[in-house]
Amino acid sequence: MGCVMGIKPFVGALLMLSSVVGLAVADHRHEKREDEYRDGPCHVKEVSDKGDYKLEVKCPDGRGRTWPRGEWKEEYWDGPCRVKVEAKRDEYKKEVKCEGRDDD
Repeated sequence: MGCVMGIKPFVGALLMLSSVVGLAVADHRHEKREDEYRDGPCHVKEVSDKGDYKLEVKCPDGRGRTWPRGEWKEEYWDGPCRVKVEAKRDEYKKEVKCEGRDDD
């Protein structure tokens, strides 16, 4: 029981810190962000800018891919956002563009 009492202040401080970090992240949501990394044998690139989003995954010889086989394209609306997806054996691209946003 003494151990539980010592954890409560730590948990409270952690929750307060996470809320402050969340506010700092929310203030930068309109900035362009780019991220490149590897996911197993695949090279991943993500770009987001004012609500628009692009994802590009390239897997050499199709090894490590997580999307269905074959070449295909798909377009659809998700609320005010147009989503385009294109897949090949070794490459996957997803683009989301949102319309009617007031970013100012």
